[in-house]
Amino acid sequence: MGVVKAAVADFVMTFIAIFCVSTIGVLTYIIGSAFGIAPGLASLSITIVIVFLLFLMLSVIAEALGGAAFNPAGTAAFYAAGVGNDSLFSVAARFPAQAAGAVAGAVAILEVIPTQYKHMLGGPSLKVDLHNGAIAEGILTFVMTFLVFIIVLKGPKSALLKNWLLAMSTVTMVVAGSKYTGPSMNPANAFGWAYINNMHNTWEQFYVYWICPFVGAILAAWTFRAVFPAPAKKKKPQKKKRN
Repeated sequence: MGVVKAAVADFVMTFIAIFCVSTIGVLTYIIGSAFGIAPGLASLSITIVIVFLLFLMLSVIAEALGGAAFNPAGTAAFYAAGVGNDSLFSVAARFPAQAAGAVAGAVAILEVIPTQYKHMLGGPSLKVDLHNGAIAEGILTFVMTFLVFIIVLKGPKSALLKNWLLAMSTVTMVVAGSKYTGPSMNPANAFGWAYINNMHNTWEQFYVYWICPFVGAILAAWTFRAVFPAPAKKKKPQKKKRN
């Protein structure tokens, strides 16, 4: 896929992802209320099922778009691990496209969501001091990225099972980081909502939600490659020249 084509695909992919993922809390609340389920483990189960269905849908869309992605940290991690055909230039070109797609997705969902649910929308926010938040976001992104590598590259072949494991892992990490940074584990997602709130150009946003997730994701890629080295490329046998 060409650089421009990949960037456009990532913009569309991130727009769809942020638009849909932002509704998870609302959908959990609506379904839980309809069945009289109080917040807790039962409602968390509803969230996992919703995330699973969204991941299934997003994986189909991503494949249709030629392998589009919606997480800059994930894109950097797969490049660092030597997975895929991206060059350093194409990876760099995809980041702003993903950030712009996140802004568009956040704006769009705010426009169409019913007024009574708007207070349930929003991006990650720092709930501890700056440095503890940065460390937490980096660690959470490291763990999540490593799990993604294990599930996607070494996990089951079944798409259903893969997406179910990804959904469970994602919800687990979000719950674990909820008292620290939100968390985001996706710089584009954090940027989209920060832009809406005019906080996209703050040091907090850059340090906690960009630098640390990138560091965590790339370290996870290197750790994965240390544990599971890339298979050696087989050299094609050279044909002997006839005299």
